[in-house]
Amino acid sequence: MQKSNKPIAGYHLLMILSAVDNEFSPEEGMKIQEYLAEEFPFRMNLDNELDTIATLKPEEWKDHFEFHARCFMDDSTAEERDSFISFAKSLIKADEEVSEDEHRFYKLLKNLWNLG
Repeated sequence: MQKSNKPIAGYHLLMILSAVDNEFSPEEGMKIQEYLAEEFPFRMNLDNELDTIATLKPEEWKDHFEFHARCFMDDSTAEERDSFISFAKSLIKADEEVSEDEHRFYKLLKNLWNLG
């Protein structure tokens, strides 16, 4: 897999976080739109990224997630990671229900980034 820059890696992380419970709520979609507006103030075509994510099998999500977590970490400051983890938490809580899988991937991200 080719290394991703921070905004693209963040997009992959959020999309997987929103998909692991097998439900993509409108509230989660709005949070991802919020991320895109912040990280991509200019119009960007993410179709190839979405295709990559959409073709992943559930058993491939964890490896893909870990890869992009490392990409994000390589290109970010500790403050940016703290901010992203807070945003990720708001994403998994957006539909007012946090599944076991969403919580597991959220904790995985915190552990990969050595965040308490």
